[in-house]
Amino acid sequence: MSDKRTSRNIREAVKKHYAQAITSQKPCCGHDQNLLGTGDAAKLLQMSGYTPTDLKGIPESASSFGCGNPLSLAQVSAGQTVLDLGSGAGLDLILAARKVGPGGKAIGLDMTDEMIEVCRRNLAQAGITNAEVRKGIMERMPVADGEVDWIISNCVINLSPEKEKVFAEAFRVLRPGGRLLVSDIVTEELPAELRADLEAWAGCLGGAVDEPVYLDLMRRAGFIDVKVVDKLVYTAEQLDPMFGDCCGGDTKIDRAVLDRCAGRVASIKVYAEKPASV
Repeated sequence: MSDKRTSRNIREAVKKHYAQAITSQKPCCGHDQNLLGTGDAAKLLQMSGYTPTDLKGIPESASSFGCGNPLSLAQVSAGQTVLDLGSGAGLDLILAARKVGPGGKAIGLDMTDEMIEVCRRNLAQAGITNAEVRKGIMERMPVADGEVDWIISNCVINLSPEKEKVFAEAFRVLRPGGRLLVSDIVTEELPAELRADLEAWAGCLGGAVDEPVYLDLMRRAGFIDVKVVDKLVYTAEQLDPMFGDCCGGDTKIDRAVLDRCAGRVASIKVYAEKPASV
């Protein structure tokens, strides 16, 4: 979707969707606002790779709107600078700030005012002093060339109508030898009629592409050693709490459609590097 008007409309719809999700405290992608809760919320957080140790001391409003903990596999070290694309309410940003320690820095990027307000409040409540949130879009990041050592993201890049620009910007802001590890939703050879249904859904699945397309976009941006390091192919039972309510929206996705999508929608963690010689 390269048409600027179409891209802008999609972006505004995404902003509205997540502004409503955070202000209404509705569940999103199956996660409720209590990170230490029980039932489906706790199970989905475990499925996404968060441990009780990760969640200790995290404000309850630092809700997860993602599909997998990118820091569970990223080898982030003390003293580094981490950029979190689509930092949302701040869960992954807080975890990144803890990992890099007082000598490092965590930068959140989000385009939704309501999310940024909640995130900043959660950073303060968690006692995080080595993190900041910048307002902007992934396609034009307010980040200097080579400013960061790591990029993480959690189920956000799939929402962009211009993913090639996101990966080009990610390549730009990484230092030579910098690394990226993102969690995201991809599809797997969906039939045309199901693809049409997916494109009509707001939120998590609306912009998802097939896995080979996703990886190719990263390679075309200049990344090397691009590889899937973790993958969960969803069953219908897993899709239902994740997407059955259209990520907290007002549209209920028919279970029959979810049944047909079973085995064709996956959460992946993708690793890539920027060449050191660039």
